[in-house]
Amino acid sequence: MRLKQFIYIFGMLLMSIPSFSQSTKQQQLEEQRRRLKEQIEQMRVLLADTKLKERSVLDEVETLSSKISTRQNLIKITNQQANLLTREINNNLKKMESYRDELKALKEDYAKMIVKSYKSKSQQSKIMFLLSSTNFTQAYKRLQYMKQYNEHRKEQADQIQSRTDELQTLNKGLLERKKNKQLLVEENRDAQERLKEEKQQQQSLMASIRKKEGTYKKEIKKKQEQASALDKAIQKLIREAIAKANKKAGKKASKKGSATTFALTPEDKKLADNFTSNKGKFPWPVGTGKLTRKYGRQPHPTLPNIQINSSGVELETRPGEKARAIFEGEVMAIQKLKGAGRLVHVRHGNYITVYYNLENISVKEGQKLLTKQSIGEVRVNPTTGRAIMKFLIFKDTKKLNPQAWIFKM
Repeated sequence: MRLKQFIYIFGMLLMSIPSFSQSTKQQQLEEQRRRLKEQIEQMRVLLADTKLKERSVLDEVETLSSKISTRQNLIKITNQQANLLTREINNNLKKMESYRDELKALKEDYAKMIVKSYKSKSQQSKIMFLLSSTNFTQAYKRLQYMKQYNEHRKEQADQIQSRTDELQTLNKGLLERKKNKQLLVEENRDAQERLKEEKQQQQSLMASIRKKEGTYKKEIKKKQEQASALDKAIQKLIREAIAKANKKAGKKASKKGSATTFALTPEDKKLADNFTSNKGKFPWPVGTGKLTRKYGRQPHPTLPNIQINSSGVELETRPGEKARAIFEGEVMAIQKLKGAGRLVHVRHGNYITVYYNLENISVKEGQKLLTKQSIGEVRVNPTTGRAIMKFLIFKDTKKLNPQAWIFKM
């Protein structure tokens, strides 16, 4: 009987492992869903804000497109949650079936034991059973047998009660999961309707853009010229920093520099080597956010027949979010560019990370930083109402693709 109990308990433990992992996955999905809903609400407020009437239709389409993309992700996550709940419901049904079978067997076994006990009492009392022993050893064994028999009866009764309680708990959990699944299905149905409306709105805005495509092409060209000017300003600052650092390193440098490369001291080289070894593992430069523009040449998100170039990535976050250092290093420079917020350059050996469009800077030049240390607040564009930070990575003066360096970007 002990072996049977062990096998049963072991089986129940095996059955509970998927349930535990599914519960953890459900919590992760719920957290993702919460964040996506928060992002959608922020964009809804932006699109409805009458104070932002001066924004370009291009900006409005970008915000709406971002909202559509976020809602599609929300629908996907909600579907995953519903599917996971379906698996949990099926798992509970299997458990309940197993528990019912075991409960039935326990009750049958218990009934047989009661009948046997009744017959035993009617034929011979416990005392006579002991007194009829031929010797003390036999009497002792009979006493132990009676004790074990009574304990087993109690165990059986306890098991029956335990399985009954577990069945009730499982049934309650099953009803709760079915209710949660229904809510998710209804929420998804509503999200699909809203998505349809937003796509119609997007098509309407795109139609108005196509009527004035020439005007918007000029606007895009102007923004690209501003981005190009920014790149030149950053490159100029990096070259100046290289010249200054190389002069300071002097004879201490283990690796000689040039006009476009840093001379590295042993400490700098160690830091650079650590930076290299962490490729693909760095944390995001904002705690919460999403990628809204990739690195390199790409079609414009609104007018795909126009090619644009991005020297870094753009990350949209919530207003008030802090930018943070992706790795330990030293603040190399803080730049101020007209109408663009501040740029903070952090040096990591011969690598540089640039955090662009910040305000309320919390660091100063020459300051040593730790990984994830706050640098400043991401500036909210007064015209669009969006908080977007541009993030760049350089090796000396060479631009690198941040998506290859940041974890899951």
